[in-house]
Amino acid sequence: MTENDGTTGAKASPQLPRLIIGLGNPGDIYRDTRHNIGFMVIDELARRLGLAFTKEKRWDCLLAKFPDGWLLKPLTFMNGSGDSVAAVANFYKVPAHQSLVVFDDVDLPLGRLRLRLSGSAAGHNGIKSLISRLGTEEFPRLKVGIADASGSRPSGDRMVGHVLGKFRAEERAAVDAAVQRAADAVCESLKSGLAAAMNLFNRKEENRTTQNPGSP
Repeated sequence: MTENDGTTGAKASPQLPRLIIGLGNPGDIYRDTRHNIGFMVIDELARRLGLAFTKEKRWDCLLAKFPDGWLLKPLTFMNGSGDSVAAVANFYKVPAHQSLVVFDDVDLPLGRLRLRLSGSAAGHNGIKSLISRLGTEEFPRLKVGIADASGSRPSGDRMVGHVLGKFRAEERAAVDAAVQRAADAVCESLKSGLAAAMNLFNRKEENRTTQNPGSP
């Protein structure tokens, strides 16, 4: 499907996210793996907002409340992410378009960001689970690039090894910078709305690429 470009009417109210979701796998064994960069961004947001997560056994997740919404980390493992997200969204009556999902994208260069208002799963099992349980692809998402340095898309066992592998020492600077920029993008969406944040940060990412073509 064609990704939503965020165009809105001149008098439309800003679309502010109420449920910010970071995708990842629970447990120390998966800490700092590429597949967990969504968790890293949510942890940084919690730090900035001075929030503490509470384990919610009924929804199998970690949840933190901020004035107008919630930060959510599913504990279902990646392939079952939609179970927690749908349960929390249903309980708090948050429609899909007022959610924002942060996750890794193996097709984006390492550290590159892309904010979209909708789109397909593109092979990401966590997003497949969300689409299945929410019954729609129409939810905003912030992708954080984790592509292989070779520029080619891993497949089979190489894909599993790549996404579940930890970031290498030489990748940490790019990853840390991306986590900060991603947190900036989410904060901007909470302030100005998702469409405004998308237009601003996607343009910034393109400018970074143009000015530094060899950088992630």
